[in-house]
Amino acid sequence: MSHTSTASTAVPAPAVRHEPGGNRARTRPPLSLAAASGVALGVFAAARLAGVTVLALVARATGRQPLALLGRSWDSAWYLGIAAHGYGRTVYVHPTVVHSDLAFFPLYPALVRVVTALSPLGGGAAGLVVSWTAAAVAACGIFSVGARLHGRAVGIALVLLWGLLPHSVVLSMAYTEPVLTAFAAWSLYAVLAGRWVWAGGLAALAGLSRPNGFAVAAAVLAAAGHEVYRARRERRRVSHSLWTGAALAPLGWPAFVLWVGRRKGNLLGGYFEVQRLWGSRFDFGRGSLHFVRHLLLHGGSFVFPMTVVIVAAAVLLYALLLLDRAPLPLLVHSGVLLLIALGGSGFFGSKPRFLLPAFPLLLPPARALVRTAKARPWHATVVVGALAGLSCAYGAYLVVIAHTPL
Repeated sequence: MSHTSTASTAVPAPAVRHEPGGNRARTRPPLSLAAASGVALGVFAAARLAGVTVLALVARATGRQPLALLGRSWDSAWYLGIAAHGYGRTVYVHPTVVHSDLAFFPLYPALVRVVTALSPLGGGAAGLVVSWTAAAVAACGIFSVGARLHGRAVGIALVLLWGLLPHSVVLSMAYTEPVLTAFAAWSLYAVLAGRWVWAGGLAALAGLSRPNGFAVAAAVLAAAGHEVYRARRERRRVSHSLWTGAALAPLGWPAFVLWVGRRKGNLLGGYFEVQRLWGSRFDFGRGSLHFVRHLLLHGGSFVFPMTVVIVAAAVLLYALLLLDRAPLPLLVHSGVLLLIALGGSGFFGSKPRFLLPAFPLLLPPARALVRTAKARPWHATVVVGALAGLSCAYGAYLVVIAHTPL
């Protein structure tokens, strides 16, 4: 990863104040790394608090309970059921549509179960505690990745943009995306820092978080393979920690897939059969293209055109990330997540949620936002305000008004 060495030292130049009369004052010291991380966490918390406040106001106006919506909507109910009773629930919707809780990965409900065992909280509240804590940990990890590559200002902007995504309301719900993103961000940071054992261990935990969690392992393995190739060319030894991290990284995801397969009596295909009966499979985008064609001809809920716009924007951002020559693990992680979103069939409106862990896609706009803030602060303020308005309004619409699965 030779192209990361210079990027990691790119820190914004310190601001210089001028005293009246033209005498230059002392250079203003930059924020320490810990202080900058605190600022990043603060702006993320402010963004999500604004979103939750708007959601609560809309929910109250429609006679709904905000905490119930955040803690027990859609997939949250399945995860809380697993946390309370273990696996074993099956809902027969149709002979060809069977919903089994074996489709849901185990780490999040295990964490919820730990919180309920150690505290007086019920399942919904415990789920929110896990998600909110994971979102905070993820925000710190995202800041660390951005700061290492492009400086602390970009790290803060990266966290802010992640907290203001149209689907960022999910980060305030009892869902698994915050948990996956937390493990992904810190695993990618560990790769960039050359801490291979940490990278592999965190990637394994990411693989136990969600079906698309293997994207983190793919990133670690790609980076490890690239490092081995460089070492062989330069005739130097590869560290034992790299081999250990590479061996750990892919363990989580196949462990659960094989466990489900064994339980279903089909070791290699049982998990994928469970997903197929949910309507989820990888068909290289044929199902998605058919859905978009139907949407163009016959229309549909507002959620679906927004999904098309968000996914198209993600493709554009990935192209910008490639042009920016981002480090290989970030390209692989985001690329695999984008490939799953584009090529998978199933719940079309959920595709933007699947892309929430792909935070490296926001690096190009984060850098652009920092440049704009330095040159034209008012323009940057307008952009952030518009994004905040969209995030708050659309998040409230998704959870309170729309009847489309998240």
